[in-house]
Amino acid sequence: MARRILVDPAPLRESREFRLLFFGQLVSTLGSQLTVVAIPFQVYAETHSSFQVGAISIAQLIPLVVGSLIGGSVGDAVDRRLLLLVSSVALTFASGGLALNALAAHPSLLTLYLISAVAAGLAGFSNPARNSVVPALVGPDNLVAALSFLQALFQLGAVVGPAAAGLLIGRTGIAWVYGIDALSFFAAIVATAMMRPIPPAAGADRPGVRSIVEGIRYLRGRPVMQGAYLIDVNAMVFGMPRALFPAIGLAVFHGGPDVVGYLFAAPGLGALVGALTTGWVSRLDHRGRAVVVSVVVWGFAITGFGLSHLLWLALGLLAVAGWADVISAVLRNTILQTIVPEQFRSRIIAIQLAVVQGGPRVGDLESGGVAALAGTQFSVVSGGTICVVGAIALALAMPAFARHRATHLGPLGDRDLPPTAPALLPEDGRLAEA
Repeated sequence: MARRILVDPAPLRESREFRLLFFGQLVSTLGSQLTVVAIPFQVYAETHSSFQVGAISIAQLIPLVVGSLIGGSVGDAVDRRLLLLVSSVALTFASGGLALNALAAHPSLLTLYLISAVAAGLAGFSNPARNSVVPALVGPDNLVAALSFLQALFQLGAVVGPAAAGLLIGRTGIAWVYGIDALSFFAAIVATAMMRPIPPAAGADRPGVRSIVEGIRYLRGRPVMQGAYLIDVNAMVFGMPRALFPAIGLAVFHGGPDVVGYLFAAPGLGALVGALTTGWVSRLDHRGRAVVVSVVVWGFAITGFGLSHLLWLALGLLAVAGWADVISAVLRNTILQTIVPEQFRSRIIAIQLAVVQGGPRVGDLESGGVAALAGTQFSVVSGGTICVVGAIALALAMPAFARHRATHLGPLGDRDLPPTAPALLPEDGRLAEA
């Protein structure tokens, strides 16, 4: 029974390269998640403005998107191990810069904006290669489990990192938080250095503007892929009120940095539980429908969070939202990883990551701006409601996505599934070559 519910450990057991990638990223992700709380908390502490918290996320958005697109183009054409190594070293220096700024007698808000924007660009540059290499490391049979483990890794960081950040900020100061983040990248550097080279995909275009444009053009006429992106944009822009967490923690629940940390950590806790119990997800046939349902659950949970004035209930609803989000994420990643040929994979994953990581930043500005105009509670509740309505509207407007199944090519045939892509066999739920 447990094997049907819990995530399959086969990727970690069978692939040395995936183990190195996983454990290196585990430590660095724990460190990176510290700054997810430290940066908005520092901005809010200095400005007392939720709009400013949203604005710094927007300052990170353009570098993130541009970095992702460039990284996707480069990642399809070079040794992805070397790309990951260089990026980890650069991110170490970026976090060190945040620590030095925090140590100054009068920390510069402009410097905080600039360094966090540079760090977002570097993360965007490296993430496509890190995610697109997974099928090559584990093979098609273990892809769903490997993606679930990576979600569990991120969500563990999203639980431990923010909770630890809230405690550390109150006891040691923000500079220590940034410093720990800088040190955590050494784990990724060592683990990546131990990996074997990961050569570029055969037939990949040379990196450059033409390569990026070709990746974007690949999306044309593929509604399943487009739907996977758009439904996540809907959820993250309207249903992700994280820019309001400092204000909610300090003003609504009358707590300190620890309560703010708990708010940031609660969705990650629910998502961690979800990621570790995704054994049943690999057996889902109606993947598109399941994504839509997951996003609707997310929106309802966020709406309930906005209406709650009890801390324990608010944290519980955020955990439910996180659980629904990770189910959606695993399914969307699986859909994309299985229908995109390898020579396009880094570029398509780059677009996905620009959506996944850029959407919340646009959402920060949206929720912070609405809160400034109409109040914090209205911002959260209206955003959650729009998220639910938007998911249903997208399902009706893009039926090919909503009807996407693992056991057939879909209404557009090979326009959404290349001939060599893996398909999910209905009899045992395992990935195999079609």
